[in-house]
Formats: sequence, structure tokens, C-alpha cells
Amino acid sequence: MNVSLQCWSGYLRLTQRWPALAAIIPFIPVVALWTAVTEAGVFPRAFLPGPLDVARSFATLTYKGILPDYLQDSLIRLFSGAALGMALGIPLGVLIGTSRWAHRICWPILLFFQAIGDIAWLPILLIWFGFGLTTMTFVIVYTVLFPVVLNTVLGVESVPRDLARAARSLGASPARVLWEVTLPGALPNIITGLRNGLGYGWRALIAVEIIVGTSGIGFMMFDARRAGSTNEILLGMIILGLLWYIVDAWILAPLERATGQRWGLVTS
Repeated sequence: MNVSLQCWSGYLRLTQRWPALAAIIPFIPVVALWTAVTEAGVFPRAFLPGPLDVARSFATLTYKGILPDYLQDSLIRLFSGAALGMALGIPLGVLIGTSRWAHRICWPILLFFQAIGDIAWLPILLIWFGFGLTTMTFVIVYTVLFPVVLNTVLGVESVPRDLARAARSLGASPARVLWEVTLPGALPNIITGLRNGLGYGWRALIAVEIIVGTSGIGFMMFDARRAGSTNEILLGMIILGLLWYIVDAWILAPLERATGQRWGLVTS
């Protein structure tokens, strides 16, 4: 027991001194197990290559420029689609959250289309737009839109109405109440919706790239399947996980905590 406690306290001290290690250390046993399984020859290397094989594929694809180009294409599609989804979702969510009439009209439509998954649109999107960027952008925007709208509505409705009444009694215009009371109060929920929407959008993007893409990480994985290159498939999976971890843990989660703490909804 004492040895376990000493190890745990040593781990805590180490990660407090170098916080980046907290993200790396949990993966060490996973990589070690992976190495042990492949070195033991439990599965043929053609089905389960080892970490060094995947690392060699990473170096080769990076040297050839294929991986940076595909990664850039995927990121541009994700962030452009997410930006468009936010530009549509936040105003719509504010409208539904602040207007009783808009809520009555839009809410049933919103719930109806929310039930239709993004991939379910692909057959008709391929007929309308073909295999191209428009189809992929539509799917990403559609995927990001609903979490942003629903969380924005929740955020707007959770702002105490007494704050708006107090602002109006002091002479604030409706636009100023919206800008200085409603939107700041709803911001933590909006950020939460963006975080969820980007996560869903990232997965949807990879699925769409596999089906209709001609570039991107999803296309690279599917193209590797045709060639029987499990190295590149595993490399694509690792890149997906690492990239999303970086975006979520280093950008979105701190932003969510900062907005929550700023507006008093999170105390620690």
C-alpha cells in the first residue's frame, strides 16, 4: 500500500511540474501492450503492425508530403464547416430562446431534422451535389448546427429573467440587453454546444471523406484499405485521436472553463 501511495504521489508531483506528461503517461501501458502483442506474433504483421511500423509510415507519408496535405484538407473542412454552423446556429438559438413564437414554430422542425442523422443525408446529397466539397460541407454544418442551436436555446432560457428586467428598468434597449445580458449569460452553454458540435462534426467529416472524399485523413484510411496497408489505417486512427485530443483538451475545454468561471456557472 505504501509503495502504491508513494508511486501515486510521485506521479502527481511529476504531472504538476510538467502538465504535458499527464496526457502522455496513460498511453505508455497501451503502447507497451501493443508492442508486446505484435512482438509475440499473436497476429500476423499484415493484420496488426507494431508501433515502429506505424511510425515508419508516418515518417514516409510526411516526407512525401501526403500526410500534411491530407491533414490540412481535413482541418480546413472541419473549421470552415464549424464556422458556418456557428454563424447559423447561434442566431437561430438566440431567436428560439428569446421569442415564444419562434420557439413554437421552429422547435418541432428542429427536433424533426435532429432525428435525421447526418449520414442519412448522403444519398440525396450525392444526387444534388455529387462527390465534392459541397456535400462534405453540408454534412459538417448539419452536424455542428444542432448541438450549437440546442445549447444556445438552453443557455438563453437559463439566464435569469430578472437580470433583463433590471437592465430594461435602467433604460437599456432590447439590443443592449441581448448583447450585455443574454449573450454573456448563455455563453458557457454556447461553448459547450460548440465543443460537442465540433466533436460530432469531426467524426462525420471522417465518415464523409471515406465515402465521397478525394483527400483528407478519412480518404487516406480508406485508400490504405484498398492497398491492404494496415500501417496507414492505424496511423490515420492515431492521428484522429491525437488531433481531437489536442483541439479539445488544449483549446475547447479551457475555453469552456474560462467562460463558465467568468459568468459564475462554474466555481472550480
